[in-house]
Amino acid sequence: MAEPACEGGPQSRTKGVLVINADDWGRDRPTTDRTLECIRCGSVSSVSAMAFMEDSERAAATARQHGIDAGLHLNFTTRFSAVGAASHLGEHQERLARHLRRHRFAQAVFHPGLRGSFEYVVWAQLEEFSRLYGGPPARIDGHHHMHLCANVILQNLMPFGTLVRRNFSFVAGEKGLANRLYRRVIDERLRTRHQLIDYFFALPPFEPPERHERIFSLAHEATVEVEAHPIDQAEYRFLTGGEIFRRIGDCPIARTFSVARRRQHLGSPS
Repeated sequence: MAEPACEGGPQSRTKGVLVINADDWGRDRPTTDRTLECIRCGSVSSVSAMAFMEDSERAAATARQHGIDAGLHLNFTTRFSAVGAASHLGEHQERLARHLRRHRFAQAVFHPGLRGSFEYVVWAQLEEFSRLYGGPPARIDGHHHMHLCANVILQNLMPFGTLVRRNFSFVAGEKGLANRLYRRVIDERLRTRHQLIDYFFALPPFEPPERHERIFSLAHEATVEVEAHPIDQAEYRFLTGGEIFRRIGDCPIARTFSVARRRQHLGSPS
């Protein structure tokens, strides 16, 4: 694949870290290939890799060949599409998907009858990631952010010490008080077992430009993760057309997520 023409970003050093992380690595060939273009542009630092998907094998080989920083993108809600994926694994995942899609608050409800299915589906993806990437994931997040669902958190299914994606960061007034308190409780629970990044945002919306300026400015003093989906046409253009480099100012994009990981400190278990 020929490298696309992209505008480069600034190279000045800061006290903080800005990580642009692309989700869904390995979901299918177009998603992997678009993400690789962004990595070659320098607009994406790292990826979150899906297991048991149609392009998981090729994506893992690509990541290992090019030294791409990959974490595990736990998937409970999108059907495993890899040829040869065990049927019983798919059956367990489908049970979880039915529960988590039932209503908007389903992920906040602990389901005792699904304890075994959650444990098995998480274990299988951890094992598959280790097989594909040559070792266990140093960081974990979730497809549709379902790694933050009640069963995963309360069953302590993510390995102790891993860097885990926190809830989205919001300023006062962006969400209701109950919503912000719930997110804060989950993040504090995570902090007892895992490393957390200081701030986490989605790449869109792109307007007004001041939104990105506020987000990127935080990375002068703190660790900031921005979630991207290059398969989305608007995000792809933003990441490969040079606009992201015009907006980040003098805060460079980290080359890997490991730079941010080294800045985090693991909290004491409760």
